[in-house]
Amino acid sequence: MSSSPYYLKGSPLNVRLNSVIGWLARHGLSLAGSAEMSVKGRKSGRMQRIPVNPHTYEGARYLVSARGHSQWVRNMRAAGGGELRVGRKVRTFTAVELPDAEKLPILRTYLEKWGWEVNQYFQGVTAKSTDEEIVAAAPDHPVFRITVEG
Repeated sequence: MSSSPYYLKGSPLNVRLNSVIGWLARHGLSLAGSAEMSVKGRKSGRMQRIPVNPHTYEGARYLVSARGHSQWVRNMRAAGGGELRVGRKVRTFTAVELPDAEKLPILRTYLEKWGWEVNQYFQGVTAKSTDEEIVAAAPDHPVFRITVEG
């Protein structure tokens, strides 16, 4: 078993689709609530952009990394926040990473809403999986509670 954090790189098609979804969000068209997130690169210092699916649970907003411990996750841990954009509307936010013990309801409801898009990254775990199966997958999927400013 590998000791390195879980990360599933996107296929060339996934990468292309992400760039299209990001472009659409940047130009004002959100697909099912998607947005383009910008977060400061921990090494380069430049803003890195990626499409995300902000998720609301019990009135709080979250960002879930379906693919695991990706570059944007590492950058978010260092930066502590970023920006969400849909068209001209840019919202600055701060982010706090959740401990694995708090992820179950967020991951389940995220998979209920976005499973059609992200189930392939959850290694067989779906919204219909048992609590135990989702809890077992939680360490592989960082979750950040975000607070949008203004």
